[in-house]
Amino acid sequence: MRNTYILLFSLYWAQGLPVGFMTHALPVILRAQGVSLAHIGGFGLLMLPWSVKVFWAPLVDRYGVKTQGHYRSWIIPLQLLSVAVLIGLSFLPIQALNQPLYLLAFFTALLLMNGVGATQDIATDALAVNILKNEQQHWGNTFQVIGSRLGFIVGGGAILLFLDLLQWQSTFLFLAALVFLNTLPILRFKEPSHHLAVSETVPASTRIRMKTYFRYFCSDSTLAKWLLVLLTFKVADGLSGPLLKPLMVDMGLSLSQIGIYVTMLGAFAALLGAGLAGWCLKYWSRPRSLLVFSIVKILTLMAYAWLAGQYEAQLPINHWVIYAINAAEDMVSAMLLVVMLTLIMQYSRKHLAGTDFTFQVSVMATVSGGLYSLSGILGDYLGYTQYLTYIAWVSILLLWPIILWCRTTQKS
Repeated sequence: MRNTYILLFSLYWAQGLPVGFMTHALPVILRAQGVSLAHIGGFGLLMLPWSVKVFWAPLVDRYGVKTQGHYRSWIIPLQLLSVAVLIGLSFLPIQALNQPLYLLAFFTALLLMNGVGATQDIATDALAVNILKNEQQHWGNTFQVIGSRLGFIVGGGAILLFLDLLQWQSTFLFLAALVFLNTLPILRFKEPSHHLAVSETVPASTRIRMKTYFRYFCSDSTLAKWLLVLLTFKVADGLSGPLLKPLMVDMGLSLSQIGIYVTMLGAFAALLGAGLAGWCLKYWSRPRSLLVFSIVKILTLMAYAWLAGQYEAQLPINHWVIYAINAAEDMVSAMLLVVMLTLIMQYSRKHLAGTDFTFQVSVMATVSGGLYSLSGILGDYLGYTQYLTYIAWVSILLLWPIILWCRTTQKS
């Protein structure tokens, strides 16, 4: 059991390293090299493979080398390919990133790495669904969240520090070495055979495949209500997320304060939250945990609305109050993520694990991403306080799908 958790931790840490680099460190690096804000904004397209990976997830379920382990035969070459891309990036001259040709090569390499990482994530999620027993799922997802968050910390914040100490090539070679070290556990792992022959259970036609899949979510009332939870769960995050960091800038926090006391402290609070969620799930049911943690999340949104009110009233705010509210929000978000991933795993069929898991995660990501741009428009129009207050009220209303699903699970 312990080796299983170590395996999952290593795989998700390896995935989190490049993602942390691209979401946290890359914008700073590009700007420091004189890349325009318009080009930096275009690098947001790098995360596209993570949003559309559901379209090739069925292929990961369908094809694999059984003698090597179905999902293991995807994970190992993809992880080694990530190492190769990182090594290649280490030889790209950082000083030339303000030149279009080098910038395009850099963009292409990172897009390839994201495509590889997204595909590996499908196989890793499917492997986790197949090897974790029901009573192990909450701890498995706890280690998943801790591993990925640690990857964000090292790949994002720590990489910026290493760039000052080690320079560009040494930093990327160090990143490649970390990913390779996290490949060792899967090399030694022997994947158990699946309950069903995957290649025989996944329809070849994309249209038939998706039709069959949606029929699964409409097959009973519990699944239908769970789909409603997936569709509404990330609404508050999508509406509020883009405004929270700008609010801190407007309140007078420096970039270094945001980097250390907001980003890093928040990440460590998320690690704590993931561990706490795993412990709570040992004693609480999954529905109860989801409902309780969702209520606590609303309280943190109310705290942000209060902060915005203090700022707009031009009242003094102790910076440690800001840090504490941010850390609390990051912690409860990680707790909710552990619970949601555990439930997503619960509703993933083992013979279609990659497709089922990826589809459910993609539903949440699509809702959150779709609301991302809308939040800026509404925030400008309403102002921080009024807008965040509305989001808190919306979050209260969106407890209803969770309550409906909880009632259905109790009856069934």
